[in-house]
Amino acid sequence: MSWSQRVGAALDERRRQQRWRQRTLLSVNRAGWLQHDGRRYRNFASNDYLGLSDDARIIAAWQQGAARYGVGAGASGHVTGYAQPHGELEAELAQWLSYPRALLFNSGYAANQAAIGALAAVGDRILADKLAHASLLEAASLSPATLRRFAHNQATSLQRLLAAPCAGETLVVTEGVFSMDGDSAPLAELHTLTQQAGGWLLVDDAHGIGVQGEQGRGSCWRQRIRPELLVITFGKAFGVSGAALLCDEPTADYLLQFARHLIYSTAMPPAQAEALRAALRAVQQGDDLRGRLAANIVRFRQGAQQLGLPLLPSATAIQPLLVGDEGKALAFSDYLRQRGCWVTAIRPPTVPPGTARLRITLTARHAAHDIDNLLEALYDAPGK
Repeated sequence: MSWSQRVGAALDERRRQQRWRQRTLLSVNRAGWLQHDGRRYRNFASNDYLGLSDDARIIAAWQQGAARYGVGAGASGHVTGYAQPHGELEAELAQWLSYPRALLFNSGYAANQAAIGALAAVGDRILADKLAHASLLEAASLSPATLRRFAHNQATSLQRLLAAPCAGETLVVTEGVFSMDGDSAPLAELHTLTQQAGGWLLVDDAHGIGVQGEQGRGSCWRQRIRPELLVITFGKAFGVSGAALLCDEPTADYLLQFARHLIYSTAMPPAQAEALRAALRAVQQGDDLRGRLAANIVRFRQGAQQLGLPLLPSATAIQPLLVGDEGKALAFSDYLRQRGCWVTAIRPPTVPPGTARLRITLTARHAAHDIDNLLEALYDAPGK
């Protein structure tokens, strides 16, 4: 089979399975609403949980940073790309989350890949939650370590895997809040078991940071643990983009020497780091925003319960409505758009077969009438 035949066959199969993915060109994209083809929609697909992506303070910080430092870093941080805003942001993040060090990355995907790729060696094992993010599972499967997966959020399942002998080191991998189910990991239990086995715990808290815990410090802070490796991202509650990995001093120095994603990538623009410093302050001072988000979650879940909608048991901003069939999920999403609500259908391979869903996300920018309109549309949907 030629390259062209292989590509064509894969595309045909993806269409046949109703798993075809396509991008939508938007003219406006805000936390609470977006615009497509001249029509405005209520946005229930954004991860901008606190609505900071268009916060005037953060925009001004980026503009001032661009005026001072330009619009790009120009090189890897190991060459000339490491500027004062990068160092200040790393120090502020480390202090905020009570870690010795923080290292900046261009994305959470890169941070997860870099940490696992640099640390894992032959003879080691990586024990990952079955529903962990693709960046974590891919990094583990590509590493020389052995990958084993424990049942989702089941500490007893992890305990059984930890009981097996291992010649090398053990890295346990999970998320704080799971991106597709919206549920939270039992981090305290997982951390205790990992420590008892002499291993390290890596927590990807992309969907918990900024939203949970005191000052939005995240899932680990809320459950009173400090994992050996903590990855936070800035494309959700921070409203910007990028990521950071928090760890101890020797590990940070090790990653600076051996993490290829860090060494061989152009650093994030210094202006972006300035914007992230402003976003950090907004997150720290964002109790009112977190309160509004919490109230919106309660309103939506109470309404959904009254209407008998099959939501998964999530107390977070991610509210998945289980549909099952992939074609049905697409039709459901299309109907909601006709009603002015933008909700994305999530299908395999992003989620397990038979668990296609609408991934509804709530933000602090949604008003009560936005949520009520969504509930009405969900209730009226044909064939639900």
